[in-house]
Amino acid sequence: MQFDPQQYGISSDFKHYGGDPAEDALGPFFGRMTENGFETAFRAEAKHCNGHNTVHGGILMSFADYSLCLAGIDGELGVNVLTVSCNNEFIAPAVEGDLITGRCEVLRQGRSLIFVRCTLSVDGKHVLNSSGVVKRFVKA
Repeated sequence: MQFDPQQYGISSDFKHYGGDPAEDALGPFFGRMTENGFETAFRAEAKHCNGHNTVHGGILMSFADYSLCLAGIDGELGVNVLTVSCNNEFIAPAVEGDLITGRCEVLRQGRSLIFVRCTLSVDGKHVLNSSGVVKRFVKA
C-alpha cells in the first residue's frame, strides 16, 4: 500500500517506503534524503495518542526505529536491515496534529553493522533522542 505524504500535510518530496505492514498500521511514516543525512516525518493523529492525549511513547520509539533503519540504508530500496539495538530518551511530549520529524545521521558503518543517531522534533523542539545499531542482511 502506498500513502501520499500530502494527505498528511507533509511535503511531497517525502516518500512512503512500502512493504512493512506494521509501519503502515502504526504510521504511515515518510522519509527523504537531504544534504545533511536522512529526514523522516509523520503526522500525529488521535490513533497515536495515549490516555494523556499525547503521542504514545511506543509510537515515538517505533518511528525512531523506522528512522534509524532508513538512515542506515540511505533510503535505498532492496537493502535489508534489522535492528540490533535502539536506545531512546524522551525529552518532551508531542500531541495530536503535530508534524514529527526525524533528523538522522550515520555515525559509523562497518561491513554489516551501522551505527546511527536520530533526533525527533516538533517545530524545531526536540521530542526524543534515539541511537541504535542496525545490521545489513541478505534476505533468504
